[in-house]
Amino acid sequence: MSGSSLKNSIGLVSPQTVVMREPLTLACGIMLSSHTLVFETYGQLNADNSNAILICHALSGSHHAAGFHEGDSSPGWWDSYIGPGKAIDSSRFFIVSLNNIGSCFGSSGPTSINPDTGEVWGASFPSLRARDWVESQRLLMEHLGIEVWAAVIGGSLGGMQAMRWSLEHPEKLLNAVVIASAMKLSAQNIAFNEIARRAIKSDPDYCDGDYLQQEKAPLHGLALARMLGHVTYLSDELMGQKFGRELRSGTFSTEKTQPIEFQIESYLNYQGDKFSDSFDANSYILITKMLDYFDLARQYQGNPVKAFGHAQCKFLVISFSSDWRFAPSRSREIVHALISAGKDVSYAAIESDMGHDAFLLPNNRYEDALASYLSRVADGLDASIQAEGDQT
Repeated sequence: MSGSSLKNSIGLVSPQTVVMREPLTLACGIMLSSHTLVFETYGQLNADNSNAILICHALSGSHHAAGFHEGDSSPGWWDSYIGPGKAIDSSRFFIVSLNNIGSCFGSSGPTSINPDTGEVWGASFPSLRARDWVESQRLLMEHLGIEVWAAVIGGSLGGMQAMRWSLEHPEKLLNAVVIASAMKLSAQNIAFNEIARRAIKSDPDYCDGDYLQQEKAPLHGLALARMLGHVTYLSDELMGQKFGRELRSGTFSTEKTQPIEFQIESYLNYQGDKFSDSFDANSYILITKMLDYFDLARQYQGNPVKAFGHAQCKFLVISFSSDWRFAPSRSREIVHALISAGKDVSYAAIESDMGHDAFLLPNNRYEDALASYLSRVADGLDASIQAEGDQT
């Protein structure tokens, strides 16, 4: 890792592991007697432990949101926005990023051992809802000695977790930052997820989900699922600009016999193969179903205004113009519901040609909106500490 890579970076970080001994009863009714969480922290807690921010990852994210691991030149998935002086400023906040249960980066999930059987969970790992992730995160919060989050922040599925936090534990967060998200998936999104799952299950090496026990892996099916998903995360404009109809190999000349491959084909094949080497198929199926099941207002007769009536925090909602997977109209639905519920909400509509992935990528206006909002949050925390000091 070069010195230039560390500029405005967290620098080298190491994941931490904790075993939660308190039983966790999931929404499906199954109880986990204990579960493991892997997480990273950036920055320091302030004098009254009030400056903690929770980062919630999306479908394929992990605990490694910022900085670098020893021997790895790739930064965390949100390194553009987390660090000293960045939008989520580690010099002012104590930032917690965890790998949620059901995922495959060290926390309890399909690839881990079921403590009750001593065997790999595999496809038998219980189904999950967003509220299960919130409850597991609450246990980590207590483990770290944090009583209230200054903010819970997430994009896509991460934004769904932030909204769920505001309803499940309204007294435990001051701000919810909801980025490129929705109160529930559209039928089209559910359809994309089902096609991806079918691709995985159609792989002969899927073995009805028991591939780990048989020392196999449905790499081809998982790669296809990722390729499909990746196309939906990009915009037509971005793919046209980046790849167009450029050829990776071959020629349209009748004198040549080399097979033709477009640049976009090569790119998608690379992304699919790379993903299948690092992610678990059962986790992918589990979490996409979790996305499908999410409906913020289900418990409130489908009324989002009634649902948000329970929230006590302030909200920042951000959307991206070219995001057709979680379109700006879905963010505006959140904003309208919050306004109707009488909540304090700010909304930033960001122009971008990067599609759904825009929430992960550099964008000056996006950065400014997020940074200015969180700077006001930090200023408020500093003022509160100063006021308490003056009183004593």
